Amino acid sequence: MKVELLHHTPLIICATAIRTCWQSQDKSDSINGICGENDKALIDRVGNKFKHASTLEHISYNFYISGVSRALLQELARHRMANLSVKSTRYTLKELKECNEIDYNKFLVMTDNEMVDNASKQALDNLQKILKANVSNDIAKYCLPESYKTELTWTINARSLQNFLHLRTNKAALWEIRDLAYAIYKELPKEHKYLFEGSVA
Repeated sequence: MKVELLHHTPLIICATAIRTCWQSQDKSDSINGICGENDKALIDRVGNKFKHASTLEHISYNFYISGVSRALLQELARHRMANLSVKSTRYTLKELKECNEIDYNKFLVMTDNEMVDNASKQALDNLQKILKANVSNDIAKYCLPESYKTELTWTINARSLQNFLHLRTNKAALWEIRDLAYAIYKELPKEHKYLFEGSVA
């Protein structure tokens, strides 16, 4: 699994949004687009402690995520306040079709359960046979194993990310999405992490 933060909204945007509500721009300590300590405390106070959390929606994060399973992808889809653009199996199954010997680690997320991993490998072997028989990708993809690796660009606002981290770092969450949640938190800008400390288990 690989997680890369592509872009994020500067904290000053959120501080400006909050100060707009009370017309308190004159109390800002931000300089040249850099969020000052008073403005950071304001974001925490209003967004987290006073629960005027809609102000946190002015901050968004764009991540590139790769090497995750389609099982995890289904879990991500449940977070509807996030946007995702996913690698298309319709156009990319040719990489499996054209390889002579399958590198299972390239195509599959392994679980360390031998029975499950062997079943995934067999499913991949079967899928390759179907592709080599020139069955269209649109039909062949119906037999993709859930462990098949994919990649995506994922965009989420700070309020929704708090919810995601709260739910997905919990020990009851699927192991793979827990790994993803911690990797996302680790990738956040240092100056933003204070907003999420209470959300991480």
